[in-house]
Amino acid sequence: MQVGMIGLGRMGANMARRLMRGGHSCVAYDRDPAKVSEVAGEGAQGASSLAEFIRKLDKPRVIWIMLPAGEITRGAIAELAGSLEPGDIVIDGGNSHYKDDVISRQTLASHAIEFIDCGTSGGVWGAERGYCLMIGGKKETAEYLSPIFRTLAPGQGSTPPTPGREGFNKTAEEGYLYCGPAGAGHFVKMVHNGIEYGIMQSLAEGFDLLHNSGQFGYEFPLVDIAELWRRGSVVSGWLLDLSAIALTKSPDLATFEGSVADSGEGRWTVQAAVEAAVPCPVLTVSLYARFRSRVAHTFGEKLLSAMRFGFGGHVESHKPKDGSSAG
Repeated sequence: MQVGMIGLGRMGANMARRLMRGGHSCVAYDRDPAKVSEVAGEGAQGASSLAEFIRKLDKPRVIWIMLPAGEITRGAIAELAGSLEPGDIVIDGGNSHYKDDVISRQTLASHAIEFIDCGTSGGVWGAERGYCLMIGGKKETAEYLSPIFRTLAPGQGSTPPTPGREGFNKTAEEGYLYCGPAGAGHFVKMVHNGIEYGIMQSLAEGFDLLHNSGQFGYEFPLVDIAELWRRGSVVSGWLLDLSAIALTKSPDLATFEGSVADSGEGRWTVQAAVEAAVPCPVLTVSLYARFRSRVAHTFGEKLLSAMRFGFGGHVESHKPKDGSSAG
């Protein structure tokens, strides 16, 4: 299929590359001409304006937006609504709030344009590892786009299906899943990121305790403990892998300050929990820990920051430590 990619940042450009490697063609647009030129040099058709971008796409057009959540994405969708034609499809693959998706669907539907929201997890490693995709919108539209989702997703790889899964949705075993109507994909991704906060916080606190074990007469080799736990331990996983990488590169994590931003989805998860009266104390405390990290920094917060850099390329903002930054 042909896919138009708007937004060629850390993830957008890599997604275009993975699509092209999978046999799809891409038209690429970004406000930064250098980013367009880079992807065009790897086989995409570059566009210097949104109008040129739209002209280069075959009908019905399939446009994937990878832009920051909020005003920028809302503005892009509003602009596309006035520029596209009935039957075209817009996919929001960023980290938009699920309530914004409902508005986006209404905006585009008034022009007979289809809308899909797609929560995307994979960070800067996704080009090689693949992306976990959580999809919302009209089911028929999602099924039409399945060749794109299948290419971007990791596939089954070396992870066998859970025993007893016969009769359940097979696409989940490939790394992508239709989750429900507009907003469902981003709702699932929102909760995914809230859980991610909790796992990261647990790892960070545990290593912080090991780091400060001198009063008990111990000086633990954190680099080796992280490597040990990667093998056969019940806490093994990608976030532990990233912790091990960070500690190997810098055992004292001197390159990190420990100021940990939050993308917004952790906040939205807590807000949804409050609205639904569902107790989520771990997710809530892990969010508050990020707020506190902007005032004073522990070894654990340095590890949190190192993990964020590892999976997403997130660089510390180094803003004033007054707790006022929204991250």
